[in-house]
Amino acid sequence: MKAVLIVHNAAIDEEVNEVLKSVGIDCYTKFTNTLGKGKLSEPHLNTDVWPGINCGTFVATDEEKGKEVMENVRQMREKLGSEGIKAFMWHIDDIT
Repeated sequence: MKAVLIVHNAAIDEEVNEVLKSVGIDCYTKFTNTLGKGKLSEPHLNTDVWPGINCGTFVATDEEKGKEVMENVRQMREKLGSEGIKAFMWHIDDIT
């Protein structure tokens, strides 16, 4: 099993949901109003100085679908730039 965490601008949440649906993933956990700063992006802290919020979408899936999600995110990054979306994938040792 693979875990994929997609951190993305809240404005493109529907597009991220469509990516998951197109890959055949219908189970996920959504973290709304996620705040933070990336290496290549401005802070998204939902303040007057640093406006904006992100979402985190977490998926546990098989390796093949995980790779498909990562490839779709790469394509979205090419369109949106580095500030809009980032994904991380790692191995899951155990699920209970």
